Amino acid sequence: MTRKLFGTDGVRGTANAHPMTAQMALAIGAAAGRYFRRESGGTHRVVIGKDTRLSGYMFETALTAGLTSTGMNVLLLGPVPTPAVGLLTPSMRADVGIMISASHNPAHDNGIKFFGPDGFKLSDEAETEIEALIEAGVQPAQAGNIGRARRIDDGRFRYQERVKSSFPQGMRLDGMKVVIDCANGAAYRAAPEVLWELGAEVVPVGTTPNGLNINDNCGSTRPQAAAEAVLAHGADVGICLDGDADRVILIDETGAVADGDQLMALMAARWAEEGRLSGGTLVATVMSNLGLERFLDARGLRLERTKVGDRYVVEAMRANGWNLGGEQSGHIVMTDYATTGDGLMAGLQFLAEMVRTGQPASTLARSFEPVPQLLKNVRFASGSAPLDSTRVRSAIAEAEAALTGHGRLLIRKSGTEPLIRVMAECEDEALLARLVDGIVAEVEAAA
Repeated sequence: MTRKLFGTDGVRGTANAHPMTAQMALAIGAAAGRYFRRESGGTHRVVIGKDTRLSGYMFETALTAGLTSTGMNVLLLGPVPTPAVGLLTPSMRADVGIMISASHNPAHDNGIKFFGPDGFKLSDEAETEIEALIEAGVQPAQAGNIGRARRIDDGRFRYQERVKSSFPQGMRLDGMKVVIDCANGAAYRAAPEVLWELGAEVVPVGTTPNGLNINDNCGSTRPQAAAEAVLAHGADVGICLDGDADRVILIDETGAVADGDQLMALMAARWAEEGRLSGGTLVATVMSNLGLERFLDARGLRLERTKVGDRYVVEAMRANGWNLGGEQSGHIVMTDYATTGDGLMAGLQFLAEMVRTGQPASTLARSFEPVPQLLKNVRFASGSAPLDSTRVRSAIAEAEAALTGHGRLLIRKSGTEPLIRVMAECEDEALLARLVDGIVAEVEAAA
């Protein structure tokens, strides 16, 4: 069965338009409840978190209705980061965890992400089975077996304590000035509080959500505001999270931006020195820079690439016993501490290295020289298949031949938006631009 609802990270789309409607959320909740409810006796429990989008209220209510209709008891966490749901699902002995968020997308979008009882995101196979239940329809529980729902007040505080436990014991951030950009999203309370409790002087950005301003000119996809704050306040470093706080982008003291590849390089090298990088391997996606691969090769370490999506990074890590992975976009997964990407935890790892070495962020955030990389997105109409075009395939083949031996080309459909992503890497920036622009022109013509 081909999945129609689920993309690379749950179900996502524009709020109040298919598939992100209240009616569909109700059906998804009922199907998930039926899928996860144990046949044996005992409590059937689900935890639900959300970010700060206005539509989160609607989807929280609809999911709760669907879940309780199948006998699931619902624990509502309120606004918490996505990794908090991954951590709290097994901690609270829940059968399933649900996060209502469209991550880095604008406020008019929303999404539904699932975590299994082990705290890890669901496999493609599990999502396919849930879709089948949605299509078939779900028999509700008998009246006496309907579930209950209640709010949980301490979920955020449980998460904050878990995050702080990932910071080296006895180490403090006293004397360090940190800009924290929470993207007006799920970590708007948790992240500043954690940093302050560890001793930092905190300069908050993006901590006044109103339901409509999540990721709006702030956060990991728009780090300019944080960079300006770093310079204006003379901060030592800036940490930019996205709307659900599972991504991080760093700003050094000069205002320069460092992506997830640079942070992963720093962490992999440090963990390898300490003998705790499992298998001498870092897991990243096909989007990570060629410079990262060369950096690891020079140190006798290995880069294992997966398809795009932090869930696929985690699947590879779990299958092989590796403990560090992530994405260039800022998902950093440390399975010693968490079940999914955690922007705040990853940011703390960087701050710990600043304290340990006494080096400035500008030094630590530049582990390798990136190979010039160009990424362009082409939006296409629903129902069209531009990658099937003969002219597009010909342009791609020409570019691959031109890059053989000294570069890379990656063409893929976005799993969350109707976009074709065209990315290439090559030291010859003129050739890079010519090849990417040529492919983009053909895709636009076919779209």
